[in-house]
Amino acid sequence: MKTALVFPGQGAQFSGMGKDLYEKSESARKMFAEANEILGFDIAEIMFSGSDDQLRQTSVTQPAIYIHSVILNEVMGLGKEAHMAAGHSLGEFSALAAAGVLSFGDGLNLVAIRANAMQKACDAAPSTMAAIVGLDDEIVEEVCAEISEIVVPANYNSPGQLVISGSIEGINQACEALKARGARRALVLNVNGAFHSPLMQPAQEELEAGIRATQFSDARIPVYQNFTAKPETAAAKIQENLIAQLTGPVRWTQCVTQMTADGAEKYIELGPGKVLQGLIPRISKGVEAIGYQSLP
Repeated sequence: MKTALVFPGQGAQFSGMGKDLYEKSESARKMFAEANEILGFDIAEIMFSGSDDQLRQTSVTQPAIYIHSVILNEVMGLGKEAHMAAGHSLGEFSALAAAGVLSFGDGLNLVAIRANAMQKACDAAPSTMAAIVGLDDEIVEEVCAEISEIVVPANYNSPGQLVISGSIEGINQACEALKARGARRALVLNVNGAFHSPLMQPAQEELEAGIRATQFSDARIPVYQNFTAKPETAAAKIQENLIAQLTGPVRWTQCVTQMTADGAEKYIELGPGKVLQGLIPRISKGVEAIGYQSLP
């Protein structure tokens, strides 16, 4: 049986995340100390006892989820036995750390650059996202292409569930058009930016500079990247796909479909929340999907 490690993206954070790791593992305590030093503030304290408002700040949320996921994987040692890895959006950085492509510190530094650059892009261009439920992907793609405002498919989460991203006017127009085409739901999300859309171009340029300046190694196990949904092991190719990810769509449905086709029968989600455990069985019938938010 082949096992795939999968890592969650933004939105799964909760107060208390990672606290048991800190309390039970000396190596975890060292990694939390390294994280505090890299970020220049006590993120461990915010993770363990911060308010929901504190944890929702992009500059905190993205590093916190990465830190939790990577330390949990490190302490549990599951990366040594897995056959492949993938992560949803931000989670791709956790997957790359698990596969030995990035060191914990280098990955965290890039996540911090990414979070701050995305926040600046959001502030510069008011924009949003919407969840579309109950339509084939092709119809959503077709409707987005017909609208003159910026609006694109952003997250292919599972069959019949696709998140679109763009300008506020573009999203409003698309939601109306998609409802007319039979969408069961077209719900504007409570986010302040158009992630995985052309509106993230300024953030992509800033992140690219960080990625180019960072040491990437070839992956120990294939990482199925969001941008291509294909297994990658070569460091240079992984870098290119990671740069493209910020303005390109998260092809999660396609990643899971491909991992299952390549033999994955068991998926283990590492990090906060259970979102991926819910999506994976809807994409690939008959596979096992479990997860850990803390030490068993």
